[in-house]
Amino acid sequence: MTALSKDRLAGVVIAPHVSEKATRVATEGNQYVFRVRRDATKPEIRAAVEFLFEVKVDTVHVVNQPGKEKRFGRSLGRRQDWKKAYVRLQEGQQIEMGGSERA
Repeated sequence: MTALSKDRLAGVVIAPHVSEKATRVATEGNQYVFRVRRDATKPEIRAAVEFLFEVKVDTVHVVNQPGKEKRFGRSLGRRQDWKKAYVRLQEGQQIEMGGSERA
């Protein structure tokens, strides 16, 4: 694998994706879901997660999400397509997402 710049690695992962399914796979399967750049490849996503969170990645699966059609008044618009990555970590690894605990 070629050496990737730290700037590129820092820009591959856009944000964690929060949904019911993402929460379920995080608790059950040691898997985390991220929104990533549309041009990101699996090796880039693996390297970026390992670089940003200092963990060891087991597998990466990607899903290309098509943008939804939305109505803006009378005109019909379209949201952007985006890419989602399911990242499974090796046993014993964990990412702290920094969520606040409720009392």
